[in-house]
Amino acid sequence: MRRFDVAIVGAGPAGAWAAFVLARGGARVTLFDPSHPREKPCGGGVTGRALELVRDGIDRAAFPFAVIRSARFIDSRRGESAVVALSEDSRPSLIVSSRASFDAALVDAARRAGATLESVRVANVEVGPGGIHVATARGTHGADVVIGADGANSLVRRRVARPFPRRHISIATGFFAHGPTSEEIVIELVADPAGYLWSFPRPDHLAIGICAEADAGHTAGALRARAGDWTRRAGLADGARLEPYSWPIPTLDARAFRALDLAAPRWALAGDAAGLVDPITREGIYFALVSGQWAAEAILAGRFPSDYAARVRDEIAPELAYAARFKSTFFRRSFIGLFMQALRRSEAVRHIMVDLVAGCQSYRALKWRLFKTLELRFAWRMLAGSG
Repeated sequence: MRRFDVAIVGAGPAGAWAAFVLARGGARVTLFDPSHPREKPCGGGVTGRALELVRDGIDRAAFPFAVIRSARFIDSRRGESAVVALSEDSRPSLIVSSRASFDAALVDAARRAGATLESVRVANVEVGPGGIHVATARGTHGADVVIGADGANSLVRRRVARPFPRRHISIATGFFAHGPTSEEIVIELVADPAGYLWSFPRPDHLAIGICAEADAGHTAGALRARAGDWTRRAGLADGARLEPYSWPIPTLDARAFRALDLAAPRWALAGDAAGLVDPITREGIYFALVSGQWAAEAILAGRFPSDYAARVRDEIAPELAYAARFKSTFFRRSFIGLFMQALRRSEAVRHIMVDLVAGCQSYRALKWRLFKTLELRFAWRMLAGSG
């Protein structure tokens, strides 16, 4: 029986994990990426459910990480803060790793399973009735299927579907603060631009930043300056060497989640390339891993692309669409104030936040769980904004 040949463009979490699952299942897999593993500007938080997903390929000893013991939410306008304690080391709600280390562990797992890594940039992808042709400076590679896991600016996406419009892209920008670290993430929700400022501790540095939609009228330089000012005011990285970064992140609206470009008989998109990012938190690592796994499983089972597309549309897209509808309420100044009050005075609300951080609290069930805490004004605002 002929082995199935799969080309994967992009060796981040979606591509590397798809390669691992496919190679372990007997497929011939070639990963194309000129720069992975590399450091990434995201917070780098890996949730408990993401760790559970990859436990068969890597373990926590395969890469350095910081266990996050608490999350501090601050409101600079009111001079207020609230601290939420997270779970213990045995089953952490959240760890934060250098993305270079975490991605390297995934790539190593894929290679051990039998995948080949080609450290070369893909110049073009052609889809024909007889197969896929991936063009690089080293020549052309033929395959049965291509998985585009090459991020928000995906070349594969541009060749097989439509690029994301500007309104569906956000810019994450800020600094790597080299030297300091912590066991606490720091978050400040802001109304303009709608989102949050963050400090995520990695093993040997902090990832500090802010994210704004690309068409919101804020330049990357102005946003980075705001992140720098916040860093100084909050005393997060005194004396640290600051390394600037900027990076695009897909941020889809509810309508776009209902009409995702996901797959056809010769191609699939996964992770950021498919737009599978939480529009509120901009967290995408779990969705990258699970979408890469589902695409691989559908190929191995001979039920590609239908099973993959149906599973994403049934199990991921509705939740992310719900978050997109919440977003306009979540970052209003009045709601941020209610949110801070609820965090400070309600242990039940703090437990809900732990589950949100861990990725085990859905947005669709969130408002009803908040009602049960008796924080009625807060829950009513969430209900009114959910559409």
